[in-house]
Amino acid sequence: MYKRQGHLRVGAASSYVRCDDEAVLNEILADRRSAPLRLRRLAGTVLAAQVAPDALLDGLRAMGWAPAAESAEGDVVITRADAHRTPPRTPPAPVPEGPPVPDATLLGAAVRAVRAGDLASTAQRKPAAAPVPTAGGLPRTTSAETLATVQAAVLTGAVVWIGYVNAEGAASQRVIAPIRVEGGFVTAFDHTADEVRTYPLHRITGVAELAEDVV
Repeated sequence: MYKRQGHLRVGAASSYVRCDDEAVLNEILADRRSAPLRLRRLAGTVLAAQVAPDALLDGLRAMGWAPAAESAEGDVVITRADAHRTPPRTPPAPVPEGPPVPDATLLGAAVRAVRAGDLASTAQRKPAAAPVPTAGGLPRTTSAETLATVQAAVLTGAVVWIGYVNAEGAASQRVIAPIRVEGGFVTAFDHTADEVRTYPLHRITGVAELAEDVV
């Protein structure tokens, strides 16, 4: 018996990938993205890698393949069903019900609105050349018209009449001096109630500016 020099060789390999389809392995070797895996063909159906099995799995998956892990006995290793589940979502912060509460920064604007005087009672006492909208005469306006009118009133300091339907379905008319329009609500000094209130725009059925000669 004699020794044959060079017939037995020993090398290092951290993991391997095998496939019965040699064409698949050829495609993996030809892909430049496989370079970090340091793959080398051991046989027609086996490639050796110089990276850990987990890194080899991740690398192949990043290339678009769907490899399966294999045990030392050649059995497919099935990971737990919840191994790749996304973490539970953080519940959203609760949204407060109802319109935003007017803050202290609105007081200055409210004072300017009050300085217009007791416009509601004045409009009812003074004769007007142009008719003031009444419960039966206030025209209905579209959502876009309502928004445009109250936004303009905020900029000009105008006082407007609005038709309003509350959550119970009761309709009323009010004289307001809009202060701010934000998030689908108009905050205004309500001359009818003599206080600052916030109204949802979608509940305003109609809006009209008061005639200048009634002030």
